Amino acid sequence: MDRIPDIARRLAGVDGVVGVCLGGSRARGTHRPDSDHDLGLYYRRPLDTGELRRLAADLTGRPTEVTEPGGWGPWVDGGAWLDLDGVRVDWIYRDLDRVRGYGEECRAGTYRHGVQAGHPFGVHSHAYVGELVLGRVLADPTGELTALRRELAVYPEPLREALLAEAGWEVPFTLGLAAKSAAREDVFHLHGCLFRVVGLLVQALHARERRWVVNEKGAVASAGRLACAPPSFADRAHGLFGPPPQQALAAARELAEEVLGPDPG
Repeated sequence: MDRIPDIARRLAGVDGVVGVCLGGSRARGTHRPDSDHDLGLYYRRPLDTGELRRLAADLTGRPTEVTEPGGWGPWVDGGAWLDLDGVRVDWIYRDLDRVRGYGEECRAGTYRHGVQAGHPFGVHSHAYVGELVLGRVLADPTGELTALRRELAVYPEPLREALLAEAGWEVPFTLGLAAKSAAREDVFHLHGCLFRVVGLLVQALHARERRWVVNEKGAVASAGRLACAPPSFADRAHGLFGPPPQQALAAARELAEEVLGPDPG
């Protein structure tokens, strides 16, 4: 969309906005013609949301809801959804100091995980770091956003080890719970366990290749394209949610063993 650079420039002029970064599939070159344009607004408080509302109304030609920071929940911090002549442009808040802090934690081998609507696997704090590393800076008047992106560019080995260790113990544990649910034919709990297992395996595979995971959407397919992935990983992972319970459990055990090694539970 030709208007995106100008929109980013205007956003960067709003008090509190440090810089603007294009994210999502459009930043990675994997978008479809109808994909949204995700603009990360990296900010420091106080953020002038009144000016953001005025800018949104000017761009769309009508009043547009723009949230306060935290308006969408604790992890997807807030923003706005704009429809510009049939083109979806999303403004997504990112607290710059929070991102910087998560980067420091990643380098120390720690991360956080929280619940967020629209993210059934939850949100990992290292996703914030990955968004900036994988994104494309569009506006950065002071150069701070570009400098932080450069600082965070190398995938931290302590984070890699921590994610692999988490999958190493939690996958067998969760498969043990799944076995009890399968025996009771508790399909809801079984599939919840399997969903968790696949999510952990996706995190482990990406960590093994030192790749960032920023969202559950498309993450299984992304993991399946990695050199370290078991054959047909994506098809087999998705297939766990169709077969009868015992068959699904057996397939999950086999898949986990191929990712994590012998005796996955």
